[in-house]
Amino acid sequence: MAEQLFTLPDGRTIAYRVSGAPDGYPLVWFHGTPSSTEPPPALEAAAKKQGIRIIAAARPGYGGSGRHPGRRVVDAVADTQALNDFLGVRECLLMGWSGGGPHALACAARLPGARAALTIAGVGPADAPDLDFLAGQGDDNVEEFRAAAAGEPALRAFCDAMRSEIRAGGPAGVVAAFDTILSDVDKAATQDPANGLRDYLFHVLDDGLHAGVDGWIDDDLEFTRPWGFDLAEIDVPVLLYQGSDDKMVPYAHGQWFAKHLPAASLRAHLIEGEGHVSLVAKGAELLTELVAAGDVKVKQ
Repeated sequence: MAEQLFTLPDGRTIAYRVSGAPDGYPLVWFHGTPSSTEPPPALEAAAKKQGIRIIAAARPGYGGSGRHPGRRVVDAVADTQALNDFLGVRECLLMGWSGGGPHALACAARLPGARAALTIAGVGPADAPDLDFLAGQGDDNVEEFRAAAAGEPALRAFCDAMRSEIRAGGPAGVVAAFDTILSDVDKAATQDPANGLRDYLFHVLDDGLHAGVDGWIDDDLEFTRPWGFDLAEIDVPVLLYQGSDDKMVPYAHGQWFAKHLPAASLRAHLIEGEGHVSLVAKGAELLTELVAAGDVKVKQ
């Protein structure tokens, strides 16, 4: 399905896309930072085969979604519930990549009907006293979050410059623009034509940023302030995937989540040799485990 627009109860517009199996079991996809509504190729292909319908909304400020200044991570719950209600979704699975990880966890904690959540290289909380948030991040990420700490004007200048570089360079230019934050395994993943990740990354970045960088700014500012919910609230299964060779969201973030997510519901996969991008090429494997964890019945 092509991207659609939905008006939220407060009047904001949200852009969303439904893909995968048209009559399949619902999975809500939370995109990375920055990005847009299209899920990764491997996940979308697996969803079609496994009987899963993917619902992916652009967070406020990205693409066709109106900005929500001052938003918090937990605000994703109300937006997701409103869209689910509109689409007739009563229960669902949750999956978030990178900047989408915290939003998936917020919904795992508070979204009615959530059955299980999976995070891929999910970013940790910047205000956690026992997490060195910047340690292990590539140079561009360090510059980005130092700008975020300095305030919106500095962050906007950084994001505007990166946006211009990304959009001007095409698919090959994305890899060049992200040189300091892509590990060797991630660079190799973007050069593998079989997974389509290089073209995918350019497409979602270009789409998400075509109207500007408000969404990117608000994501970063969200991560540097309290998220608005407690991980201890989560009582559904959570699958945690994190690679050791990740220069965007370092291994320590995954280790922090493994320590702080409720142990009774957690299955942690802290994987040596994987990166930030390389993990999303494993869409079929990730989806199979999430479906099993949610104990849901799918039509295949």
